Amino acid sequence: MKSLKVMTGLALGYAMTLSTAFAGELVINSDQSDPTPKKAMEALIADFQTAHPDIKVKWNNFDHEGYKSAIRNFLTADPPDVVSWYSGNRMAPFVKAGLFADVSDIWAQGDLSNQLKSATKSMEIDGKKWGIPYSTYQWGIYYRKDIFAQQGITPPKTWAELIAACEKLKAAGITPFTIGTKALWPAAGWFDYLNLRVNGYEFHMELTDGKVPYTDPRVKAVFEKWAELVKPGYFNANHAAIDWQDAVPLMVQGRAAMYLMGNFAVATMKDGGLKEEQIGFLQFPKINDVPMAEDAPTESFHIPAGAKNKEDARKFLTYLAQPETQTKMNAILGQLPINNKATKSNDPFLAAGFDMLTNAYALAQFYDRDAPADMAKAGMEGFQEFMVKPDKADAILARLDKIRQRVYK
Repeated sequence: MKSLKVMTGLALGYAMTLSTAFAGELVINSDQSDPTPKKAMEALIADFQTAHPDIKVKWNNFDHEGYKSAIRNFLTADPPDVVSWYSGNRMAPFVKAGLFADVSDIWAQGDLSNQLKSATKSMEIDGKKWGIPYSTYQWGIYYRKDIFAQQGITPPKTWAELIAACEKLKAAGITPFTIGTKALWPAAGWFDYLNLRVNGYEFHMELTDGKVPYTDPRVKAVFEKWAELVKPGYFNANHAAIDWQDAVPLMVQGRAAMYLMGNFAVATMKDGGLKEEQIGFLQFPKINDVPMAEDAPTESFHIPAGAKNKEDARKFLTYLAQPETQTKMNAILGQLPINNKATKSNDPFLAAGFDMLTNAYALAQFYDRDAPADMAKAGMEGFQEFMVKPDKADAILARLDKIRQRVYK
């Protein structure tokens, strides 16, 4: 375990320098230790204190790995007033243990429930809301516009159109999809999207919550669809030996035409030499008649059930939910606001992602967030193995289900 790097007692904003008495102290624990998230958090706290000069903010900032262990301890031993965490199944254990407070009243203010609606399902348990989401980024298929044009391919909207595009690209000597699965998680993106499109969001969440066997025919149906891409050789052959960044040059060089990945890959594509006008973005195509949910890892803040200053904590979450707040934070982060009234970015990929996610049926959090760590590791190992040896699908799923039974006891 990495050592805990805690900036204890770090207070931001001019209010900290005043000697006058404050109405209350608001203690925030978070893991924004990287430079850009740290800068966004500093701006958020400074602006909040300008709006609420009577509130003294104390910010404890942890490194990512240390925070995962620390939050379990401080939520029970010495809860702060606000904590950063994640939505969906990663939030559920704290809700079920009674460690997060219900903040449905904040969602009910004004038009907020409509403004935050794309994240409703991922923030809701037992009909109640348990946090405020503020930032996300899209996943989808990035493609070479110029190659599509040369091959007479229209960006596919259905599975049949995607398969037809792959056939045409393969016949032209171009690998349809590039990927690097050495670190495992890129394969999970494929599983997520195939399961979301074949079986829908509710089934996907039940599976990652351990309630559905991996041997269920509906899960097998996902692998059958996946095999339609794997068996004809529509992925690069050496993907298990390379990381996701190493898969980008295949697309830059024109040897591959598409990449299912998070929006952070665009910068790597541009650094590799692609021009912005060469890169297109498309939503993962429709497969079955289920509502279109998306993979969009979502950052959120929550109020611990044992918080001492819930009144000011609610003020902070209310401030965080506002479109202006989310616009500014995400401009710094280079990510997407959840609030659909926030100002859309001028970046074409972020703008496309904003439109897609604000109209999404629901937002999944990505397999390694939605599933517990032990299940996620085993699952992703299985996904990678399947992409190398697709004929072993049944054996892989049987193995995963044995692990599911152990992990979700």
